[in-house]
Parts: sequence; structure tokens; C-alpha cells
Amino acid sequence: LTRLLQDSLGGNTKTVMVANLGPADYNYDETLSTLRYANRAKNIKNKPKINEDPKDAMLREFQEEIARLKAMLEQQGGEGEGD
Repeated sequence: LTRLLQDSLGGNTKTVMVANLGPADYNYDETLSTLRYANRAKNIKNKPKINEDPKDAMLREFQEEIARLKAMLEQQGGEGEGD
């Protein structure tokens, strides 16, 4: 179950987990197991990443490079005007 919920239990998401416990003595083993699972699930840490198509990522990188090169050209054009 932890593997199935792995992406929902950490990162930027807010997840609520309800651990139901039984007060009866014959539920002791099940209650203990539930508490252990809830504690393990609480300690899960994920590193969120952007779901991005590789082509979109490449296009974004090219657009950033074009903007950087335009800025460099503008800067070089401004330096040559004082001569």
C-alpha cells in the first residue's frame, strides 16, 4: 500500500491519513500494525519534480538560451556606441 500511495504522501501535496484503531483486546495486533504503518507513512519524504515532456523541456531551454544571447548582444551593442 505504501508503494501505491508513495507519490501522494510527500512532496508538495497535503495528504490526510486516518488510522482506525479498535479498543478491544483481540484487536491489539491489528491496532499495533496500523500504528506502525501510519508512522512509516508519516515519515515518507518525496522530491517533487515537474512533469514535463522532453520536447517541451528542450524548447524551454532553447528559449532561455535565445533570451540570454539577445541580452549579450544588447550589452555588446551598448558598449560600442561610446567610441
